[in-house]
This record gives sequence, structure tokens and C-alpha cells, in this order.
Amino acid sequence: MRTALIAGSALMILGLSACDKGDMSVGAPMAGGARATAQLKTSNGADAGTATASEVAGGLRFTVDVKGMPAGTHGAHVHTTGRCDAPDFTTAGPHWNPTSMKHGSMNPQGPHEGDLPNLIVGTDGRGTVGITIPGATMAGLLDADGSALVIHAGADDLMTDPSGNSGGRIACGVFTPA
Repeated sequence: MRTALIAGSALMILGLSACDKGDMSVGAPMAGGARATAQLKTSNGADAGTATASEVAGGLRFTVDVKGMPAGTHGAHVHTTGRCDAPDFTTAGPHWNPTSMKHGSMNPQGPHEGDLPNLIVGTDGRGTVGITIPGATMAGLLDADGSALVIHAGADDLMTDPSGNSGGRIACGVFTPA
């Protein structure tokens, strides 16, 4: 709960800082904006939900909806390579980080563009998280080697580089144009 409050506070501060810059349009829906989806699978091939990236004004909106996942708090990140080879999904590579920042929204030198808030999964195995990443582009997400959405076994501490101590990779999906 404390982590969720900290993450929520950090996102609110980031949102308010955008207001200070007079950039009220970031995140506004775009008519005809591009979309990409990733069908998430566990290491044994079970359906684990869907991740969606939608082009919005000034960035990309990521939404992750999971099912059949272990209850608790899990790191969720966009990774640099569009490959999800089981069992450990290491083929997805490191976090998507085109701006060469450090990991985490609580890191003064961060975050990566691939850093999403922690995903909270209920006892029913379901969870949803969403965030708009300013400056992220669909062209960057769907570059020559693509990208993937990875769910980690543990909570992301939102600070430790390179992955927030979020543990092993337990679900993965490759983004494809929708």
C-alpha cells in the first residue's frame, strides 16, 4: 500500500510539473492515433492478459490488464526487444530506455521510458495499470527489433537501476500494430 501511495504521489507530482510548463495537452487522445497491443503469456504459455500502447498528444498511453497472475505487487516494464522466449523471457532485453536515463520514477536521474507504475494484482488474479509516457513514440516502440511488455515477479522499488529489484520475469508479450 505504501509503495502504491508513493508511486501515486510521484505520478501526481510529474503531472503537476507538466502543468507548470504550460503543457496541458500531453496525454489528450488523438483522432486516428496509432495503437499497438501485446498478448501477455506466462512461461508455460497461459494467457495472462493484454498490454496496449496508444498514441496520445505528446507521448504514448500504456494500459496493462492482467488475469491469472499471482496476487501482489509486480513491476511492469516495456523492454527493448520484441521477443518473449520462455521460460525466463530474457530475450526481451533490458528496459526500453531511448533517453539513457536511470531506472525509476523515484530516481532523480530517471525514469526510463519503459518504466511503468507497479501493477497491483488482487486475490482474483486480476490487475490493471495505466500511464502516459511523455515523449515516447510509436516509431520508437515499434522499431526494427520491436519491444515487449514484461511483468516481473516482485514489486519495483521505483529507484534501483536498472530494474528496480523487481525480480524474475513471469509474463511477457510482444507489441504489434493494432
